[in-house]
Amino acid sequence: MSKFNITLINADRAKAMLTEYKEQRKNSIPRLAHPGRYILPDYKLTRRRAAFKIVKHTFLTPHYKSYVAMDSDNGHTLWFHNFGSLTEALFWLETGLKISDTDSHSNYKEWTVKHADEISAFKGTLRERKANKKKVK
Repeated sequence: MSKFNITLINADRAKAMLTEYKEQRKNSIPRLAHPGRYILPDYKLTRRRAAFKIVKHTFLTPHYKSYVAMDSDNGHTLWFHNFGSLTEALFWLETGLKISDTDSHSNYKEWTVKHADEISAFKGTLRERKANKKKVK
């Protein structure tokens, strides 16, 4: 099992987290019900304007081999990003850096080498989950 404290979630859970976060933003001190770090596989977040509205809306759309990383570990704020690689999503959740950040490219390489076993274990967990999903259908 992976040593990362990151949970794989499904689209329904991710949508509920986004909704809760939007509702909590009105509070002076938001308290999220499920703080933690999560990855939603095979989806991406898109932002678009609805017709005749100024407010942008965030949507989850299916996208094969894409990952949405969601971090609400502090219990007050939900940060989220799209990633094309599971390893990059894990790196961001663990370090708070993207590989495009200044001076993080070498750190990313070092981090992936250092955590190769944990990354493989996490990928194995994801494969098992997908295999179980196919068996259920």
